[in-house]
Amino acid sequence: MSVSAKLEGRCLCGSVRFSAKPESDEMGTCHCSMCRRWSGGTFMSVACGDSLEISNDADLGLYRSSEWGERGFCKSCGSTLMWRMLDGSHSYVSIQAFENPAQFRFTTEIFIDKKPDNYAFANDTSKMTEAEFLAAYASTEDADNG
Repeated sequence: MSVSAKLEGRCLCGSVRFSAKPESDEMGTCHCSMCRRWSGGTFMSVACGDSLEISNDADLGLYRSSEWGERGFCKSCGSTLMWRMLDGSHSYVSIQAFENPAQFRFTTEIFIDKKPDNYAFANDTSKMTEAEFLAAYASTEDADNG
């Protein structure tokens, strides 16, 4: 996949449509309790930076899930669509909302220490605990702000 390609996506019913430019062809999944409850499994997503553009947001629901982030979903069909920073600087879009989710390589699992013991992925992925992820994210944010 070309990293420069802007991809189209939508919810299940088509009420919410968007375009986004993935930062790479690598996708990850989050095992935190919020993502599991919100998505009904793990949240499999691709980083799209600030490129996410919602073309019709009348049916876009937003849930502020923390001091810094919000989760987007379709108010009509309930589809899980994205997580983004409140300031819009970083977004992670559900790979399932794109037409071809198989185009992304599964490379990363975060909050691995929060994963229930009743499932495991066979893929060889980079795994980060909650503390490791938050430390890495904080150092990335410090570098971005410096």
